[in-house]
Amino acid sequence: MFTKVLSLMAAACLASSAAHAGPAGPAYPEREMTMVVPYPAGGSTDATARLVAEQMGKVLGQTVIIDNRAGAAGNIGANYAARAKPDGYTLLMAPSGLIANMALYQNLPYDLLKDFKPVSRIARIPNVLVVGEGNPAGSLSELIDMARQAKTPLTYASAGSGTGQHLAGALFANKLGIELTHVPYKGGAPALTDLIGGRVDMMFAPLVEVISYIRAGKLKALAVTTPERAFALPDTPAVSEKIPGFEVSLWNGILVPKGTPDEVVATLNQAVQKAIASDRMQGILREQGSIPAPNTPAQMQALLAAEKDKWAEIVRISGAQLQ
Repeated sequence: MFTKVLSLMAAACLASSAAHAGPAGPAYPEREMTMVVPYPAGGSTDATARLVAEQMGKVLGQTVIIDNRAGAAGNIGANYAARAKPDGYTLLMAPSGLIANMALYQNLPYDLLKDFKPVSRIARIPNVLVVGEGNPAGSLSELIDMARQAKTPLTYASAGSGTGQHLAGALFANKLGIELTHVPYKGGAPALTDLIGGRVDMMFAPLVEVISYIRAGKLKALAVTTPERAFALPDTPAVSEKIPGFEVSLWNGILVPKGTPDEVVATLNQAVQKAIASDRMQGILREQGSIPAPNTPAQMQALLAAEKDKWAEIVRISGAQLQ
C-alpha cells in the first residue's frame, strides 16, 4: 500500500512539473529562411549562395530563399541583414570583401564583428594572377622581369577601386618594389574583356571567375594567391613560392544578426557542415577552384578578427580609401 502511495505521489509531481513548464517550443526551423546576398544575381558569390542554400535546405527540411540586395560594394545587403530580427531566419552570405570594406569606407552603418554572430566559413577562394594568351610572359618570374625592365609601368585590371583584385595588385607591386598602373573597371566582365584583348597586361582575379578562360586557353595562369597550390590548377605555383608570405585569398561564410540564440547558431553550423560534406557541393566547389573550408563559430570569429587586421594593412599599403 505504501509503495502504491509513493507511486501516485511521484506521478502527481511529474504532472505538476510538466504543467508549470508549459508546452515545448517549436523545433527550429519551422518555416522558410532567407539568405541575403549583398551582390547581384549571376556572380560567383550568388552562385555559391544558391548552392549552399539548396544543400542547407535539404539538411534542415526548410526552403532557404536567396535575397539579392546589391550595392555599395556589399554594404547595403550587409546593413540590411545586420538590422534583421535575430531569430535565425535571416542569414548573410558574407564574402571577405565586407571585411576589407571596414578599412576602405568611413562611417559604415554596421560593424561586421560587432553586429553579427558567425556561423561558419564556406570556402576559400584563390585569386589567380592571369595574363592574356598573347602576353609574352609564360611564368611568374618572366612577368616580374618584364615589370622591372619596362620603360613604362605595366598595367593591371580590377573590377573596381577597393576590390580584392585592386588590393592584391597593390600588395604585389609593394612587395616587389616595382610600379604598376591600376586600371579599375566597373565590374569583372569588362576587365576580363580588355585583358583577353590585350589592352591591359595582367589581373588578379578570383579563380572561380576565370577558370573557364584558362581551360579554353584565352588566359594564362601564372600564380595563385593562396599559400598552397589550387586543387584546380595543380601545376600553377603560388605567388608565395616567389614572394614569401604573400597571400591575398578570398573566402565566403555565413553570419547571422547579433542576438541570435547560440542553439540556433549551433543548428545552422551543423547544417553548413553537412551541406559542404555532400558529394554535390564538394564536387562543384573544387571544380570551380574553391577550397571547401567550413569551421566552427569560434574559429570564424577569430578569422574575422585576423582578416580585419590583414586587410587594413593591405588597404594602407594600397593607399585606397572610398567614401
